[in-house]
Amino acid sequence: MDAPSPARLYATTVGALLVAFGIVGFFYSASFGSPGEVDEALGVFAVNGWDNVLHVLLGALGLIAADYASRRYSLLAGALFLALAVWGFAVGGGDSILGLLPVNTADNLLHLVLGALGILAWRSTPASKRAIAATA
Repeated sequence: MDAPSPARLYATTVGALLVAFGIVGFFYSASFGSPGEVDEALGVFAVNGWDNVLHVLLGALGLIAADYASRRYSLLAGALFLALAVWGFAVGGGDSILGLLPVNTADNLLHLVLGALGILAWRSTPASKRAIAATA
């Protein structure tokens, strides 16, 4: 089990928030089209069924990884969120990524913040002695 660390805090907090937001998102839009019916959850974030599933899966993965792989989760989730932010800014608000994930400016900013926090949590958490020994 990982010791308390910024990466574990990130994995636990972001994981719980993503699961909750993904579930709430289904009450706004559960359409699985391309991108299907898109609605704005909480009046700000563009969501559809695919977006909600992605949030629930990433959140559950974070909650699972918080016990033993929080540093790796922080890096991978942070990189994924940064990639989604860059891609979202590139395609523009009101469009979708790969024709599935709707994006708008609020989504892009949230992804940017989550990505930056993930990378920061990864960088500020030292690698475990077990991980260092495995790579030596």
